Amino acid sequence: MTKLLTFARSYRKEGERFAKFLVVGTLGFAVDFGGFNLFHALGIGRWAVAHLIPTALPSLATYLTERPEIIEQALSFCVAVISNFIWNYLWVYPEARRANQAKKITKFVFVSVAGLVIGVPVFSVALSIAKGLVAASGLSSVPFNLAGNIALVCRVGVLLFWNFFVNRFWTYNDVN
Repeated sequence: MTKLLTFARSYRKEGERFAKFLVVGTLGFAVDFGGFNLFHALGIGRWAVAHLIPTALPSLATYLTERPEIIEQALSFCVAVISNFIWNYLWVYPEARRANQAKKITKFVFVSVAGLVIGVPVFSVALSIAKGLVAASGLSSVPFNLAGNIALVCRVGVLLFWNFFVNRFWTYNDVN
């Protein structure tokens, strides 16, 4: 009976933690989407291609010039990672504050970068499909980047579970 109660408490605590993670994720989603749309409106992706991609890589520059959203979503993702780490530190895993934070943020960033490695191809494929769907639907004149936002939703959906479970069982494995 004691083991059953311990399991029930643990299950409840993890459920509460996952609910908090979803709230933090929703905030991160807003930061990610807001940043993405701001960066796109400001032309940050095109600027980055023009000023930061070496001329020795003309095929990469051409590819990214046609898809500046890839750079913009990577930047907005980074801003969201910082926001999510802060909120995880303050609210989701307050028990971890006594731990080595340099080690925690290193793991958190590693998981996030791995998520970016997973997410960029997901975003790129979704963007190609979404651009075709938006054009075929006659919605190309919508005043915001509809295809980019659809692709971002796809990336976020894939990474939701990756981020929670890898961070829970690796980054915050010391939290009961």
